Amino acid sequence: MAEKLEVKELDQVVVRFSGDSGDGMQLAGNIFSTVSATVGNGISTFPDYPADIRAPQGSLTGVSGFQVHIGAGRVYTPGDKCDVLVAMNAAALKTQYKYTKPQATIIIDTDSFGPKDLEKAQFASEDYLGEMGIDPDRVVACPITKMVKDCLADSGMDNKAILKCRNMFALGLVCWLFNRDLKLVDNYLKEKFAKKPQIAENNIKVVQAGYDYGHNVHAGVPATYRIESTEKVPGRYMDITGNKATAYGLVAAAEKAGLRLFLGSYPITPATDILHELAKHKSCGVITVQCEDEISGCASAIGASFAGALAVTSTSGPGICLKSEAMNLAVIDELPLVIVDVQRGGPSTGLPTKSEQTDLLQALYGRNGESPMPVIAALSPTDCFDAAYQASRIALEHLTPVMLLTDAFIANGSGAWKLPAIDELPAINPHFVTEEMKGNYTPYFRDEESKVRYWAIPGQEGYTHILGGLEKDGKTGAISTEPENHDMMCRLRAEKVANISVPDVEVYGDKEDADLLIVGFGSTFGHLYSAMDELRAEGKKVALAQFKYINPLPKNTAEVLKKYKKVVVAEQNLGQFAAYLRTKVDGFAPYQFNQVKGQPFVVTELTEAFARIIDDVKN
Repeated sequence: MAEKLEVKELDQVVVRFSGDSGDGMQLAGNIFSTVSATVGNGISTFPDYPADIRAPQGSLTGVSGFQVHIGAGRVYTPGDKCDVLVAMNAAALKTQYKYTKPQATIIIDTDSFGPKDLEKAQFASEDYLGEMGIDPDRVVACPITKMVKDCLADSGMDNKAILKCRNMFALGLVCWLFNRDLKLVDNYLKEKFAKKPQIAENNIKVVQAGYDYGHNVHAGVPATYRIESTEKVPGRYMDITGNKATAYGLVAAAEKAGLRLFLGSYPITPATDILHELAKHKSCGVITVQCEDEISGCASAIGASFAGALAVTSTSGPGICLKSEAMNLAVIDELPLVIVDVQRGGPSTGLPTKSEQTDLLQALYGRNGESPMPVIAALSPTDCFDAAYQASRIALEHLTPVMLLTDAFIANGSGAWKLPAIDELPAINPHFVTEEMKGNYTPYFRDEESKVRYWAIPGQEGYTHILGGLEKDGKTGAISTEPENHDMMCRLRAEKVANISVPDVEVYGDKEDADLLIVGFGSTFGHLYSAMDELRAEGKKVALAQFKYINPLPKNTAEVLKKYKKVVVAEQNLGQFAAYLRTKVDGFAPYQFNQVKGQPFVVTELTEAFARIIDDVKN
């Protein structure tokens, strides 16, 4: 019987799964994060996909990674570097080792480190550990491929299918290392492969084999680890990605507003999963149309909006360029429309599987003419639900297209999400026509205070009207080229957006006496909050203001930005948000921290940069 290992309590741990893009690292990471969320741990994940559709097996460019950060309490980022690295082949070790901490445990499949594997990974010799300066005592060298073949020898599966189960062996080994209940893994696999129960059973068998391997040989580690949850709020939780949370937020908004949900979309990385997810929910009255191109996806949604649906179109940066003409049709027609932009690396095709915040100015200004549009930026994978819900509410209550910005990091990343009750969500009241207007309705008759026009649905008797891309007379709705009318309509559309009420921006940390205010927007929240926390732990006075509502800006924006001695705007572009804020706040001249690497911020880099700014302030 194996000697019982010590079980150590940890506050947090970061695990990174890596291998070929066909090795199932995303699935293994998703299962591990789901199991962790189920037991109440805080989680944050970061899938790191290769851009190649199918790179050569064992090549450096084909490595796929999935990093998950698990904590006893709330977790804000996927972590800078990992405590455990799973490297399924030589290329994975070569490219992913840089993401490990100095004392990280490294799990490798020794069957994938043969001479040809090492050659593909550009190792100069068979001493790959020595070549990389890795201490062998930190390496769990396991013949995973051989053991999986032995485990499934009687399964009737062919060799190719058996090799696809190697990820489950690695998952079982990691579950042993962190004392995860395999019943939760079994339930996940049975649900995922409900229509293929034999595949589920084979994978469950391999997970158990990986777990048993760790238990029986102790895998060269001195202890196993347990992470107990410290912040347990009663409720139903799930591990949810940003794209799925966006889809759920749209479904909830349609349900709350009493409308059908329509999505017109064209597949594009990394937004396609929103289309995939919504297509599963026909039972909720959701209509999805996969269109032949980007502009038709947007145009079909505008038609659905005219017909009285909550209309949505989803895409990434290149698709926003192609949709811009149709988006402006929604602006001039003043129809509710949610445009989801899951930002990725650009320009052009750029880095299609990587993440940036480089579409901000395009979202604000990337259309011809005076075309004001509300812009919201989700803060995290789980916040995508609320951001999508609020974007829908604003669109329906103010009859305007709304741009929702997420990005590849939070769209593909995940967090532990507490499912809300539909009756607890804020009300959504579409700005419909009233009975008193029947027979006297014109399409641009407006509420005097909000300047929002009234929404009439085709087929309503007494509300016949025409909308279109040509400018209309503000009183009659007829086509008009009168200069004064066009000037008035441009100002009314701008005023309507400016009148939208959004929450004040919240300030975290040393809100009263900070030496430095960190400012960000959207998905960088977790990294900036973590940097603030670390600097405060060092005794520095630091605060954070993270903007979710970009247009219109919160009413307290100028007050917050002018309150502090120094301000740094940190964003994953070359300064777009800083430039925008300078146009909105007189005399605002912040420091800037800009990176366009296609990767999330690294907290240690942030803290070092911000500390230098603080020292400059004090000097």
